[in-house]
Amino acid sequence: MRRKRDHRGRRLVFKLGLAGVTVAVLWVAGLFQFASLVPKQVLDPSTRTNAIVVLTGGSRRLGEGLELLSQGLAEKLFVSGVYRGVDVRELLQIVRRNPRELETRIGIGNATNTAENALETMVWMRAREYRSLRLVTAAYHMPRSLLEFRHAMPAVTLVPHPVFPENVKQDRWWVWPGTGSLMASEYNKFLFAWSRHWAGRIFDKTGPGAGPQSPPEKS
Repeated sequence: MRRKRDHRGRRLVFKLGLAGVTVAVLWVAGLFQFASLVPKQVLDPSTRTNAIVVLTGGSRRLGEGLELLSQGLAEKLFVSGVYRGVDVRELLQIVRRNPRELETRIGIGNATNTAENALETMVWMRAREYRSLRLVTAAYHMPRSLLEFRHAMPAVTLVPHPVFPENVKQDRWWVWPGTGSLMASEYNKFLFAWSRHWAGRIFDKTGPGAGPQSPPEKS
């Protein structure tokens, strides 16, 4: 009897170990697939859109957005994720621009994460009936940003406009500990966001009120 229990225990440990190795291999394969989605250049630098949207939180993003606005690539610039209490004039002073030149063309939001970035941008876009935007954020952040924005605004045309922080080494990223850690973190966040949207779609199909409804009774 004891031998049978020991044998079953070893089989269980083996199965759990095999499952763990399988998950690890799939995660690593997915990480490299995710890294291949990170843009290496701006593919469309000239298409004009209704708006330019900058997601704050990293270097060069705001300056790039203001430069694009100055070039006339959009009517308005929306800066999503600004700390509460920071106004447009302060932002312009930070990047050493003339407030009188661009101030009236800029809006700001106060989202605290990428999902909120997408939602507050959606509200801002709808209020102006805009149908297209150029999305400015760091290259490593672009896949997750596009996922959230496409979910929030499926009918809006999105033009990705990545910026490339100097401290992020995209070539052979896996040999750079800092960049490798950043890619892994972004990949995990991407998986979480994708899973959240997938679960939401499943719930919408199976939750209360999702099934076919009876026709109204005739009076």
